[in-house]
Amino acid sequence: METYWIDHVLGSAESGVTLPKISEIQKLCESAKEILEQEASVVSIQTPVTVVGDLHGQLYDLLELFKIGGMCPDSRYLFLGDYVDRGHHSVETILLLLCLKVKFPSLVTLIRGNHETRQITQVYGFYDECLRKFNGSSEVWTLVTSLFDCLPVSVVIEDASAFALHAGLSPTLTTLDQIRSIDRQREVPHEGAMCDLLWSDPDEDVLGWGISPRGAGYLFGKDVVEQFNHRNNLKIICRSHQLVMQGYKEVFDSQLTTVWSAPNYCYRCGNKASILVFENGNDKFYDVFLAAYERPKQKLATHDDDDLSSDSSASDEHSGFFM
Repeated sequence: METYWIDHVLGSAESGVTLPKISEIQKLCESAKEILEQEASVVSIQTPVTVVGDLHGQLYDLLELFKIGGMCPDSRYLFLGDYVDRGHHSVETILLLLCLKVKFPSLVTLIRGNHETRQITQVYGFYDECLRKFNGSSEVWTLVTSLFDCLPVSVVIEDASAFALHAGLSPTLTTLDQIRSIDRQREVPHEGAMCDLLWSDPDEDVLGWGISPRGAGYLFGKDVVEQFNHRNNLKIICRSHQLVMQGYKEVFDSQLTTVWSAPNYCYRCGNKASILVFENGNDKFYDVFLAAYERPKQKLATHDDDDLSSDSSASDEHSGFFM
C-alpha cells in the first residue's frame, strides 16, 4: 500500500484519491511503529535537510511545499510535529507522511508536536475527521494516535550545531543527555519535562522562566537559550508551535528560530509559511511560500470535509489553553 498511495496523493492535483482501507492503514502504522520505536528520543541527523513546521492537516499546502523543497529521495526532511487538527485533510496528511517515513526512513524524520495526542485530537478535529471519513469508525484514530506515542521528541542536526523540537525548553532539562533519557513512548503528560518540550514558548520580554498563558509548558527568555546552547555546543534552536505571520522569525540574536509551514492557517489567518533549508553545515536559508489553491475536485475525502467550527480558532497556537 505504501508506495501506490504516495504516488496517488502526489498525483492528485487533477484526479482526486480514494482513502486506503483500514486494513491497509493498520499495516502502514505497524510498519512505521517498527521504525519509530528504534529511534532515540533525540535523533541525530546531518545536512542537507529541510525543516518543516506545523502543517495542521493542510494537505494541499504540504504538496505545494514538496514542489518547493523537492520530494524524497532528492530531499531530506525534518518535520517538527502538529501534522493533524484544524485543517480539512488531517487523515491524508498524516498517512502521506507515514508512507514517506516507511519508504524513505533515513530521509524523513518525524517528531512529536503537542497535537499528536489523544486528548488534543479529540477536541481540535482529527478524531471527528476519522469518524466522518471512515463511516463512524474510530479505528484509524486509535491506530494513528497509538503510533504518536512512538514519535521522537527532538533532533540534533550535528554538522549545523542545531537542535530542533516542536515547542521549547524546560527548566528541568539542561542537557541533551537528559532529553535522551526521557521515557517518551506514552501519552504526553499534563506537566513535566516531556510536556514542556511540546508546549513551551520563547518570549523576548521574559528573563529566565515565566508562566505560560497556554496552561502548559513555560515561557523562557534569551538567557535560558544562551545557557542551553552554550552548555550543549549548539548555535541555534529550531522550533515551530507558534503562528508567525511572515512564515518564520529569528529571536535572541538568531539563537532561536520559529518555522511555520501552514500558510493561511485555518484558511483564514492570511499568513505566509516557510521551510528552513540547511544546505551544508551552517549554511541555511528560508523558503517562504503562500497557500496553495484548493479546488473542490481536489479534495481527497470519501465524505464531505469538515468546516472549522466557531470555537476552533487559531488561539491555541499563540495564547492560553490546555485541554
